[in-house]
Amino acid sequence: MARLESGMARIRIKDLRLRTFIGINEDEIKNKQDVLINITVLYPAEEAVAENDIEHAVNYRTITKAVIRHVEEHRFALLERLTQEVLAVVMQHPQVRYAEVEVDKPHALRFAESVSITLAEHR
Repeated sequence: MARLESGMARIRIKDLRLRTFIGINEDEIKNKQDVLINITVLYPAEEAVAENDIEHAVNYRTITKAVIRHVEEHRFALLERLTQEVLAVVMQHPQVRYAEVEVDKPHALRFAESVSITLAEHR
């Protein structure tokens, strides 16, 4: 995870549970499954702090709604692809300097709680 520098804010969206088509097996292609998404965003927050105005902040509600819409309206063969597409949705917001997305697929393996993929991007 990126180091938090002075003036930067870290937003964490934790355990966003959504249902989507994810996988390559016939059952996975036909039935939606749960995925658990965690998103970390870093952005310069000096203006948001000084002005106390949402216009100067990264609106995590807007990001979350866009992620929900994208995940629920698309199909994904691979967890890697789903993770990359969520990361792309987050990075559409120009104030975002760094984002990290982790997507868990619960019960993907017989003896494991979940399998996850994490991808990150910075500008």
